[in-house]
Amino acid sequence: MSETQTHNETQPSAAGLQLNGLFAFKEGMATIYTDKGEAIPVTVLRYETWKVSQIKTTAKDGYTAIQIASMPKKAKNSTAAAAGHVKAAGFETGARFLREIRQDIPADLKVGDTVSINSLIKGDVVKITSKSKGHGFQGSVRRWNFAGGPATHGSKFHRRPGSSGNRTWPGRVMPGKKFPGHWGDETVTVKNVVVVDVLANEGVLLVKGPVPGHKNTLVKLVKG
Repeated sequence: MSETQTHNETQPSAAGLQLNGLFAFKEGMATIYTDKGEAIPVTVLRYETWKVSQIKTTAKDGYTAIQIASMPKKAKNSTAAAAGHVKAAGFETGARFLREIRQDIPADLKVGDTVSINSLIKGDVVKITSKSKGHGFQGSVRRWNFAGGPATHGSKFHRRPGSSGNRTWPGRVMPGKKFPGHWGDETVTVKNVVVVDVLANEGVLLVKGPVPGHKNTLVKLVKG
């Protein structure tokens, strides 16, 4: 088999099942230009092949959803139960990613169907959910933008968080008080993001503006 044939077979198919959303992997940012010469900052998302691994119904599961799987696991990293769950979808040794998209179930849907990248088209407005970059342990000034204290005259306060307690009553720190701690590495949702273009033959989606997360972060895109 030639290298060209191998490459074409691994590309996500433009034909197939169309859902209300997609999952893709963040690659980075770029700039594209319109016919009028306007520069548009976009985030490049890499789309891998996803297949239906389970159909969830109200009668059996309490809600309707389509579970999809992507990227085969190595046999040594998978369990028999995990491999058996996605075997019907074509993953003999398990799948690295299992995700769900909640929507009505199409009448002709079956396990093993391939999800089309054309589930989203140019001009769609989507809600994006992904995990933000982690920044480790940070003080309250950087984490919460606290003003801090005087930087000179021997204040000995500088970037400390300041008073955090109460008087005799209630005699405790109230829930939700902002403190130093782990900054980032949390699920973030951005609404009203425009799909600038879908390059089906290359398995690439372009969305306007930045997307939370580092390179290779899994990004969920849902219409509406």
